[in-house]
Amino acid sequence: RNIVAESPEIPGIHNAWDFSFKNNMSGGQEMKTINFYKLTLVKEKEISYACSESLTSPDAVAKLAIDFIGMDKFAEEHMYLIALNVKNYVNGLTEISHGALSFSIVHPREIFKYAISMNAASIMLIHNHPSGDPTPSEEDVAMTKRIQEAGELLGINLLDHIIVADGKFASLREKGLL
Repeated sequence: RNIVAESPEIPGIHNAWDFSFKNNMSGGQEMKTINFYKLTLVKEKEISYACSESLTSPDAVAKLAIDFIGMDKFAEEHMYLIALNVKNYVNGLTEISHGALSFSIVHPREIFKYAISMNAASIMLIHNHPSGDPTPSEEDVAMTKRIQEAGELLGINLLDHIIVADGKFASLREKGLL
């Protein structure tokens, strides 16, 4: 008797064998699904910049942030990640966070998700202060230390965190805060 196959009230069951097979495979338990994912990194655009050496000096990073991205003029806080290879040449750059007037929510998870996908050996962070003052806040320092600790666990060094504002910048490394 094939009652299940005839019943339109049971969607997804096409015949009695299908119903029996699913119950036997699961031991009569409710079936769960496993989703398979693939992380794909897509290049959005590229910029050319004159650089005869690796991009690790605070001056060079601030110049990139100000001249090429225009971060010192943003009305809200933004944070960018620069992923560097083992020779400290840029593998990639991405925006990590776009916040509000005086804050941007950033978690190490988001930073290292991108850093790992861009094959970063080390990273640098850049964010802006719309107030015009690049002085690091207590929150900036605490967040930077947390990111540095996470990077140490993953083997991805945080080389510096640069804050830009109104054509000026501050390096947390140069200030001894990193």
